[in-house]
Amino acid sequence: MYRSAVDLNCDMGEGFGHWSYGEAPDEELMKIISSANVACGFHAGDPTIMDRMARMCAEHGVGLGAHPAYNDLQGFGRRAIDASHEELVNDILYQVGALREFGRRHGVRLQHVKPHGALYMTAARDAEFSRRICDALGRSAPDVFLYCMQASETRRVAQESGRPVIREFYADRDYGDDGLIVFARKMRRLDPQEMAQKCLRACREGKVTTVTGKELTVEFESICFHSDTPGALEIGTAVRAALTGAGVTIAPPSTLDVAA
Repeated sequence: MYRSAVDLNCDMGEGFGHWSYGEAPDEELMKIISSANVACGFHAGDPTIMDRMARMCAEHGVGLGAHPAYNDLQGFGRRAIDASHEELVNDILYQVGALREFGRRHGVRLQHVKPHGALYMTAARDAEFSRRICDALGRSAPDVFLYCMQASETRRVAQESGRPVIREFYADRDYGDDGLIVFARKMRRLDPQEMAQKCLRACREGKVTTVTGKELTVEFESICFHSDTPGALEIGTAVRAALTGAGVTIAPPSTLDVAA
């Protein structure tokens, strides 16, 4: 088996005030994942939600991760904003620092940073922007993991600079022939068992089928699914059951020593 131990992460805390996005309750998702990517207020999330998410991570032994985004509440962070690298990096640090304080309040350290949505895809293709992110995190949060895709510029730049990275495989996103996920603004409902078998094959063979039918090699330490994907709870539950049933250990990367 290619991967006998893996992290299972999910984008979470994506509400604002009385508004919530997605049908899966964060409280239920916390029971099946090992790492949480918590919205930090720019695409979703607010101080009360961030505090609740940090507390739940502490209660469930789930790795706490910051999920910084473009400043785009209306577009859920899935629209690129034309701003300077300096401005965007400052936005990232602002969000990371906010969540880190809520983690400290509940006795849980910040485990990782994972850019959200369009910001994640921008960094994946922009080496200079990724370099700026790595440099800033190296100064302000040197011990946290940076989550990214194996085929991304983020991963290449981070490894060159000695930044600890966790490479992701996506349960609920399609792959292009370039090894990057196909960015989606709105997701259709997926078959949980198909997603589970996709992840199990990735762990066993290190392979995924792209949108053109090509067989692509994938390398990863973590599997991601999104709380706003329709049927997210069913997808996460099916993925976890398939992996653990096949003998794959699921736990935060800090406990598995799986960092690339």
